[in-house]
Amino acid sequence: MTRVALAFSGGLDTTVCVPLLEEEYGYDEVIGVTVDVGQPESEFEEAEETAEALGLDHYVVDAKAEFADLCLDGVRANATYQGYPLGTALARPVIAEAILEVATEQDCDGVAHGCTGKGNDQLRFEAVWRDSDLEVIAPVRELGLTRDWEKQYAAEKDLPVEGGNEGDWSIDTNLWSRSVEGDELEDPSYVPSPEIYDWTAEPTGESEEIEIAFENGYPVAVDGQEYDPVELIEYLNDLAGSHGVGRTDVMEDRMLGLKVRENYEHPAATTLLNAHESLEGLVLTQEERQFKQQIDQQWAQKAYEGLVDAPLVGALEGFIAKTQGRVTGTVTIRFEGGKARPVARDSEYAAYSADHASFDTETVGKIAQEDATGVAKYHGFQRRLANGVLENDDDETAEGDPVELATDGGTVDAADAGSTEDDQ
Repeated sequence: MTRVALAFSGGLDTTVCVPLLEEEYGYDEVIGVTVDVGQPESEFEEAEETAEALGLDHYVVDAKAEFADLCLDGVRANATYQGYPLGTALARPVIAEAILEVATEQDCDGVAHGCTGKGNDQLRFEAVWRDSDLEVIAPVRELGLTRDWEKQYAAEKDLPVEGGNEGDWSIDTNLWSRSVEGDELEDPSYVPSPEIYDWTAEPTGESEEIEIAFENGYPVAVDGQEYDPVELIEYLNDLAGSHGVGRTDVMEDRMLGLKVRENYEHPAATTLLNAHESLEGLVLTQEERQFKQQIDQQWAQKAYEGLVDAPLVGALEGFIAKTQGRVTGTVTIRFEGGKARPVARDSEYAAYSADHASFDTETVGKIAQEDATGVAKYHGFQRRLANGVLENDDDETAEGDPVELATDGGTVDAADAGSTEDDQ
């Protein structure tokens, strides 16, 4: 008997996949796997009810802890893509791994998902699954299905999806973010109404300050209260969300080249990323900060692609880990006007001296202010030299007299300087 494990949400796409895997692909049995990465309880209830109505063996895997750990790895890498914190992208490899484990345990011959051929998730799921020997099946993509066709098919088969009506938008929710797309939101000129938001309130004039503690780049406590990663993210989602923090409306470039409009909510992610970057600014040197921006961008790109286990990511994390040993301390965040703004930071590893930076002290340690005069003379020297050459070209064209750069950075007429061709 052949068996296939289906990534199962109980929604329209995955529900119609059940009979299709039997009728079109010849599988004797389909099992559904739902992976918990922080979705609302109502989604699990829907999946369970739909699975029961279909007579489907249904497995639920709790992967919140693994997902939360990956999200906080993302904090250390300041992981954003085109201006928003990565949420769905980080969740998909975690979900795919959990489904593959169930499929292996249940002696399945294949694994399947309900993704279309237009999105990113098909690539993220399959990057994990194609490491196995199991058949990988994507009915919606391979059969070229549309939503309208699926609704009609569900009605004909009397499938338990309420005629395929799942609301106006496509919504994906996990611990780290909530994404909303589809319907009128597909029009970039459409201004969304507040009803698309669920995690974030409309910002008010009220403000609140909290202190977030970090150890080795990981957030560990808020206002002195320690939390495990899942609890920390849930707490800050509620708190920051109540201040309207963490809304993003972007035109996103997908891996297949399509440009799509996405609306996101990510209160905890915004708060923690802002705080972490602020603390890095206190403890890392200028060169470390500049180079780490390149490292972070590469980490985020591979995470967006669902390739967090790539060898490159391991190498990048070696550098990140080296820098994060000093990212230990506290950051005070002020929630105000829909923003999570760092207003204070403190660390024993600060690469900073208030005495040296102060306008009220004459020296910088043993360095006198007048010592900067030589630096100031050299600063911009090549710029002055290059501009002098350009001015020389202009003057030669106009008058035929070359211009020479003086040693103090000014310009003097070449004839007055007594230069000859031999001097040059």
